[in-house]
Amino acid sequence: MAVVLEARNLNKSFGAVTAASNINASIEQDSVVGLIGSNGAGKTTFINMVTGYLTPTSGQVLYEGRDITGLQPRAVTRLGISRSFQIPQLFNTLSVHDNLLVGVGIASRSVKTAAGTGSNEHTQVEQLIERFNLAGYRTQTAGLLPEGVRKLLDIAMAVAARPRLLLLDEPTSGVSADEKFRLMDMVMSALKTEGVTVLFVEHDMDIVSRYTHRILAFYEGRIIADGDPLTVLADAEVRRYVIGEQLHKEASSAAH
Repeated sequence: MAVVLEARNLNKSFGAVTAASNINASIEQDSVVGLIGSNGAGKTTFINMVTGYLTPTSGQVLYEGRDITGLQPRAVTRLGISRSFQIPQLFNTLSVHDNLLVGVGIASRSVKTAAGTGSNEHTQVEQLIERFNLAGYRTQTAGLLPEGVRKLLDIAMAVAARPRLLLLDEPTSGVSADEKFRLMDMVMSALKTEGVTVLFVEHDMDIVSRYTHRILAFYEGRIIADGDPLTVLADAEVRRYVIGEQLHKEASSAAH
């Protein structure tokens, strides 16, 4: 398999705080990779460095063999990398349809293609609405949508750019337990035919084990395990620093 994304000795410091320490990882084309770790472990920092929202203190980010270290987010998106956010980044006063129309329009003009005609953009919006099962919310204002639908719309907005690499930051956070698998099934089904490589940050181990081919486990800014889900979730350090902490939090919440 061809390598789509490579991190080489990535480091990021904020003063005396180290947010990423010697991150090395190669992501293969068409894979689905989960990033796990407690809050502050370095997962979102890694995504932010890949997508241009943070510049590494040192090290390189390579996309399809090209050094993209330090490029601005818009330039990164033009190359074929898109992302969603933990808190959906939507135009809250616009409808679902119009949010997608804005996303498709920006994407069309960013890549400078002839696909930027109005008719083509409306066709792309309709395809996204169908693929992400948003037809029932077409005219609803984004700011009033249920959280799970807001997540779907945010991901659909990222997909509007037709990425080859998609990074999702906690796609099921704020989504009810009953809805999380339905949401992920929908997202993965929508991406399946597109040949998109997916990396997603997730705290829910059920989601991670069900949908990923590979897991990168982060702790204190470094990767402590990298491999298939069964191997990584059984790793002693992962159980101690990631899963054990999660279980402790759940037990504490239940006790109160």
